[in-house]
Amino acid sequence: MKQGGTDAAKRAAGESAAEAVEDGMVVGLGTGSTAAHAIRAIGRAVDAGLDVVGVPTSFQSRELARDCGIPLADLDDASVDLAIDGADEVAGGDLIKGGGAAHAREKVVDASADRFLVVADPTKEADVLAHPVPVEVLPMARSTVAEAVEALDGEPDLRRAERKDGPVVTDNGNLVLDCDFGAIEDPAALAGRLSETPGVVAHGLFVGLADEVHVGTDDGVSVRELR
Repeated sequence: MKQGGTDAAKRAAGESAAEAVEDGMVVGLGTGSTAAHAIRAIGRAVDAGLDVVGVPTSFQSRELARDCGIPLADLDDASVDLAIDGADEVAGGDLIKGGGAAHAREKVVDASADRFLVVADPTKEADVLAHPVPVEVLPMARSTVAEAVEALDGEPDLRRAERKDGPVVTDNGNLVLDCDFGAIEDPAALAGRLSETPGVVAHGLFVGLADEVHVGTDDGVSVRELR
């Protein structure tokens, strides 16, 4: 598996996407180290007078946004103009997300936004998606979902927590199966099959949702518009 990119590359991507935030916007705040740089940049702009409201996608992004002084709202109370979020892997305009186990809430916020900007470093780019797909499952459905994944030629692996015994539990109280399908030639078809599996809360395939991809390097940023 590829090693993560440099902090400078992540910062460049996050700050580039944050420049798209305008006064009066409601902004979806993604989860992860690259999205965190965007949140900090938005916080600095708020401190300088920018009037925005953030909709966080996880406990982590909520806490960081509060620390940065960004006013917050829930999705029930606000319509998202722009979402900024990271990815574990990007191929064309399709993504795999869920390394932080926040992909269920991320997908709701990112899909609801008028525009969705992906922030990444070069290690996240690929010709074909092949990263294990995180699948959030109801605890009672862990075994049946695992069997369904195996029927799709995937290898499910229950995600274990670090620094504690037992599995990762999402903000929604569910479990995560990291499902290795190898090279995914048809992400849309696999996304559909996973979505229709009983017990699956959300999977980490984000197909056709992104509007722009901001890829940071140590020397700058490349921005690819998708639609």
